[in-house]
Order: sequence, then structure tokens, then C-alpha cells
Amino acid sequence: MTYKRNERVGDLIKEEIASMVLHGEIKDPRIGFVTITHVKLTPDLKDAKVYFSQIGTGEGKSKSRDGLNSAVGYIRRTLAKRLSLRHIPAISFVYDDSLEYSEHIEKVIREIKEGEQG
Repeated sequence: MTYKRNERVGDLIKEEIASMVLHGEIKDPRIGFVTITHVKLTPDLKDAKVYFSQIGTGEGKSKSRDGLNSAVGYIRRTLAKRLSLRHIPAISFVYDDSLEYSEHIEKVIREIKEGEQG
């Protein structure tokens, strides 16, 4: 399987946004300790969904999403400076619940195994 252009560009965008978050370049107090997990780009590279995860309450996750979405203008301008792309995609942030889901599955499997042994 070939590595598509939108996946390569998505990886570049993920690295740059993760760097901005890590180094405190996005100065919104609503943004907690978030991790950028992956970026899904449309085939025409015009729209990007940036997935993030965060440990904490639902309210904290919602505040972080709002803070990230309000910083989209800054993020797109910074990406335009750092990446040599003809068009910077429209960005929206989405909470990635796959980590919580995998933890839930592990817990269920552990409970099943404990039930079989006991």
C-alpha cells in the first residue's frame, strides 16, 4: 500500500501542531495538557480534523477543544510560515476517545479472566 500525500501532509501538520502545544506557543488558558494523536485530511487537502487526547474530566476536555478551536487562525498562520504548502487546510479539533475505549476493553478482558480463574 502506498503512503498517500494526504497522510504525509497530515503527519507534518500533526508534528507542527504538537510542537506548538508542547512549547506553549498557543496561549489560551483553557487548553490543558493535550496530546495531538493524529490528523485526518480530506483527499483534496482542504479540510483537516485534528484529533487530541487529554486526561481529565469531560468539562476540561470540552474547554480544551474550545480553546484549540479558537486558536485555529493562529495555528493556520503558523503552519503557512513553517510548511511549504500551496493551501493550508481548514482545521477543526476533535476529541479522540480511542485511548479511553482501549482502556475500557482491557478492563473488561481482565474482569473476564479473573472470573474464569475464580
